[in-house]
Amino acid sequence: MIHHAQFEDWVSFPIDRVFLFFANPENLPRLMPPETATRIDKLQLIAPPSLTDLPHPGPIAGIGSEIYTSFRPLPRLPVRARWIARITEFEWNHHFADIQAKGPFQSWRHRHEFTSEIRNGIPGTVVRDQIDYSAGFGILGNAARDLFLDRQLRQTFQRRQETLSGLLGTF
Repeated sequence: MIHHAQFEDWVSFPIDRVFLFFANPENLPRLMPPETATRIDKLQLIAPPSLTDLPHPGPIAGIGSEIYTSFRPLPRLPVRARWIARITEFEWNHHFADIQAKGPFQSWRHRHEFTSEIRNGIPGTVVRDQIDYSAGFGILGNAARDLFLDRQLRQTFQRRQETLSGLLGTF
């Protein structure tokens, strides 16, 4: 069964800066909770179509790029899970999407959307994440989702919301 989750955050940074931060896969470990010890093991990048006036600070993952990561699914244990994400969509300063090519879920699709928005007179960017996933494994997968997967997913994005402005300020 496919489950849907959506998370949204607003930051007081321009959309081009926010998009570049997220489109650079080297920033992924910085966005993850430290206890997961997320690391990038390998990058197979395909550059996106370039915009002539857009700076490129660091690598950018365009369509067809693959990002190989590993992380601790249970922080207190030394066991690492592997994940390969493949970029399937990319539109500058608007959105990009990835799927799990290999990893712990039966299926995973994550669309990252970016929209300029003024709040309280301050220009900024809305970062919206739409995730469709299936744990697989029937009743056991549903139990795992109910017991910890949904909570862990919410906690991951909550932590990101708490740290994103600080991370963007150093980018």
